[in-house]
Amino acid sequence: MNHLATADYIVFFIYFIIVVGYGYWVYRRKRQAQMNTTDFFLAEGSLTWWAIGASLIASNISAEHFIGMAGSGFAMGLAISSYEWFAAATLIIVAVFFIPIYLRNHIYTMPQFLAQRYSDTVSTILAVFWLVVYVLVNLTSILYLGAIAIESLVGISFTTCTIGLALFAIFITLGGMKVIGYTDVIQVVVLIFGGLVVTYLALQLVAQETGTAGVWNGLLAIHKQADSHFHMFFPKGHPHYEVLPGMALVTGGMWINNLSYWGCNQYIVQRALGADLKTARSGILFAAFLKLLIPVIVVIPGIAAFVLYQNGPFRAAMTDAAGVVKPDHAYPVLMNLLPIGMKGLAFAALTAAVVASLAGKCNSISTIFTLDLYKKYIDKSASEQKLVNVGRWAIIGSFGVAILLAPMLRSLDQVYQYIQEYTNFITPGVFAIFLLGFFWKRATNRAAMTVAILTIPFSTLLKFWPEVMGLLNVQVDSIPFLHRTTLVFCIDMVLMVIVSLTDPAGYATGKSIEVDQRLFRVTPSFVAGSVGIFAILAVLYTMFW
Repeated sequence: MNHLATADYIVFFIYFIIVVGYGYWVYRRKRQAQMNTTDFFLAEGSLTWWAIGASLIASNISAEHFIGMAGSGFAMGLAISSYEWFAAATLIIVAVFFIPIYLRNHIYTMPQFLAQRYSDTVSTILAVFWLVVYVLVNLTSILYLGAIAIESLVGISFTTCTIGLALFAIFITLGGMKVIGYTDVIQVVVLIFGGLVVTYLALQLVAQETGTAGVWNGLLAIHKQADSHFHMFFPKGHPHYEVLPGMALVTGGMWINNLSYWGCNQYIVQRALGADLKTARSGILFAAFLKLLIPVIVVIPGIAAFVLYQNGPFRAAMTDAAGVVKPDHAYPVLMNLLPIGMKGLAFAALTAAVVASLAGKCNSISTIFTLDLYKKYIDKSASEQKLVNVGRWAIIGSFGVAILLAPMLRSLDQVYQYIQEYTNFITPGVFAIFLLGFFWKRATNRAAMTVAILTIPFSTLLKFWPEVMGLLNVQVDSIPFLHRTTLVFCIDMVLMVIVSLTDPAGYATGKSIEVDQRLFRVTPSFVAGSVGIFAILAVLYTMFW
C-alpha cells in the first residue's frame, strides 16, 4: 500500500528535525552580516575532507539513481554500474590534474576559468547555457523525478511533493555552501543506510523464494537465476548495445562524459574550490570510495526485483494496466514492502538524495548568476553583502521556475534518459575547451568560440545520422550515444587545433592560466587510496566482464 504508518512518519520527522536543526546551527556559527561571497558560495576554508566527499556524493545522487538506475538494473543488470564505478576512477584523475589548476588560479566558477583562459565572450556564452540547462532541465527534472518517486511511494500529491521538496532545499541552500556541505554529511549517511536496508530486504526476499535464508544466499540466488544481468560488456547486436555500447564502457565516451561531469561542472567542482589542495584531494578520494558503493544500494535491488518478477511475486506489481513491464517500478515496489519504521527510513533516504541534489544544483545556479553575470554586467560595484542577497534571490527564483515547469514533464516518457542524452550534446565541446585550455597554451579564443558554437550542431547531426543518410537513400545504423560523444569530442579537438594554429591573433587573449606541474605530485596516502580503488575496479571488471 502506498502510505506511511505513524512510526514511519516519526522516523522521517526525526530525520527532518536533525537536518534542519544542524543546518541552522551551522548557519548561526557564521552570522549573516559577516558572510561574504567566498563564505556563501564556497565555504572557503570551512569544509573538512569528509564534508567535501559527502557533499560530492549527496549532490550527485538523486531520485534518478534510486528509481532510474534501479530500473536499469532490472532491465539490463550490473552493466549500468559503469557510470558509478568509472566515476570513482575519474574522480582520482580530477583530484590529481584538474583541482590543482583551479586552486592555483583562484578559480571560483567554471565561467571564470573560461574568462581568464579565453575571453569574456566564451565565458558568457557558456555561463548562459549552463544557467538555462541547470534551471530548465536539471533543477526541474530533479524536482519532478523526486516528486514522482515520493508520490508513488507514500501517496502525497505531486504538487505537495514539489513544493515541500523545494522549501526543504531552499532552507538549506539559503545558508550557503557551508550549510550545504555539512548537512550533506547527514544526507549521505541517511541515503546510504536507507539504501542498504532496501538491498537487505530485496536479497532476503529472493532467498526466501528459493527456500533459503540470508543476504548471502539471496545474492548467490540472483547471480544464478539472472546470470545475464551480471555482465559489464554488451557486444554489438545485444538488445542493450545502444545504451551501453561495448568498449565505450571502458574507453571513449564513458571517460569523456565522466571527466566533463566531475571536472568541468560547477555543480560538482564547487565543493572543492574553497579548500586547500590536500583537503580537496582527500575529500575527492573519499567520494571515489563512496561511489564504489552506490551500485550495491541501487543496482542490486533492481536485479533482485527482476528475479522476483521472473519467479512470480512481482509480476503484477511490475506491469501496468496494459501488461507492459515497467522497470522503474522496481525500487518503489521494494520500498513499499519494507516493515513499519524501515519504510520511513527509506523515505528519508530518498528525500535526502533529492533535497541534497536540489540544494547543490541551486547553489551553483546562484553562484554563476551572481558572480559571472550580475557582478560582471549589472552591478560591478556591488558590495559583498548585496551579492550574497542577490545569490539568495536567485535561489528562490530558480525554485519558483522549477515548480512551475515540473508538471509539464509529465507529458514525456523516459524523462531521465532524454535529459541525459540531450543535455550532453554540449559535453564534448565543453571538455575539449577545458582540456586544451588546461594543457595547451596555443589554444586560442577563436578556437574555443568555434567549438562552443558548432558542438551542438555536430551532436544533432550524428543523433539523426540515419535520417540524414536516408534522404540520400543510404541505410545506416544509428550511432549509440557514447560513440557519438567520442566522435564529436574528436572532431572538436581537431577543429580547435586547426583553428588555433591558423589563427592570426595567436595565443588566447586575457589573463593566462598558470599550470605548475609540481602541484600534480600527490602524497603517499593518496597514492595508496588510489591504488586501492583501481584494484577494486580491476577485480570487479574481471569478475563480471
